[in-house]
Amino acid sequence: MEGGAAMIQAPKGTHDVLPHDVERRRVLAAHAERLLGSAGYQRIETPVFEATELFARGVGEATDIVQKEMYSFDDGAGRSLTLRPEGTAPVCRAYIEHGMHKRPQPVKLWYLSCFFRAENPQKGRQRQFWQVGAETIGSDAPEADAELIVLLAELLEAMGVKGTRLRLASLGTPETRVEYREELAAYLRAHESELAPEVRGRIELNPMRAFDASDRGTQHVMASAPKLLDRLAPEDAEHFAQVRALLDVAGIPYELDPMLVRGLDYYTRTLFEFTSDALGAQSGVGGGGRYDRLIEQLGGQPTPGVGFAAGIERILLAAPEQPTAPDVVDLLVTLADRDAQPVHLAAFELAREARRAGLAAQLELTGRSLKSALKHADRIGARYVAIVNDAEQTSLRDMDSGEQLELATGATIPAILRGGRL
Repeated sequence: MEGGAAMIQAPKGTHDVLPHDVERRRVLAAHAERLLGSAGYQRIETPVFEATELFARGVGEATDIVQKEMYSFDDGAGRSLTLRPEGTAPVCRAYIEHGMHKRPQPVKLWYLSCFFRAENPQKGRQRQFWQVGAETIGSDAPEADAELIVLLAELLEAMGVKGTRLRLASLGTPETRVEYREELAAYLRAHESELAPEVRGRIELNPMRAFDASDRGTQHVMASAPKLLDRLAPEDAEHFAQVRALLDVAGIPYELDPMLVRGLDYYTRTLFEFTSDALGAQSGVGGGGRYDRLIEQLGGQPTPGVGFAAGIERILLAAPEQPTAPDVVDLLVTLADRDAQPVHLAAFELAREARRAGLAAQLELTGRSLKSALKHADRIGARYVAIVNDAEQTSLRDMDSGEQLELATGATIPAILRGGRL
């Protein structure tokens, strides 16, 4: 830019939500509120930053999120705070802090919020991103798992997301996983030379993440690895069977995926993920699972829970453009004489009174000529144009018929409210 300061751009990994994008997000939010609200979920908002310990204790110190992806900072008083990287731990913290265990159980909550992770930015995966999520806290019934899966499927369907598939698995209980992790770690050590360096580095810390590796050599090794799904305790296997039966009743197709893992340590039992063929290699749209030990880990009483989170940007990338209704403009107020100060005051007051009367009214602010103002009114689809001649007299033009009526300025709004019979 010649003769000016260098242009400042948004930080890498962030993006602006421009006006033409807002309407699609508003449609998604409306679908979420309708679907989740009808099932008894109430909206909650948690702070953008939380105590770092919340995520270290809840998400898991061995996870990539905690080790590599959190934006943490000192608050100036020696406390470590973190921009929230996910929504479940904050909701559970709020459940404990505000005594929600005293309310009738389960407590059903949903959110639509922004989150932050220091990831390598990709299409649909930014460092600042938005998610819609829902949590059912206080029920260990398989119906709770199935209900959330069905609700997420219905939200994706309502948005027209194409090529969706549901992957389903069970992680059993932490006790089952302790035995399984030892078996899996022994298997990985036996094939260590074939694994990617980052997988070798976390064999002892988090061997199950090897299932999530993108390296082909690791994927080849994991294809023959022992599967947790084959080692579930009888009660966990029964719970999983009931979830599947409920999904069958609901007509939700799914595929069992014993290699499904998610990058959060708090999951127990049911685990699920929706993908979309429209997104290519990075196909995840949303998912979740059960977290029956998380409330206790965060200092609450033992309380089961299950939830999901879905990426807003991912949903919109996988959904078709949907027609949106143009903004309604009932009235554009402009001036006949731009040099008359009382006319400016009268026009300003007329626009304000029109909005107070329930009309969508805009005030012409750029100093356009009357001819240009009428063209602008046509572009924005204004039904009427009020041309303020002086503090007492206004010309009201019907933009559809072209008919124009001279009337007292105070009679302009009643004329429009009567249906604009000029």
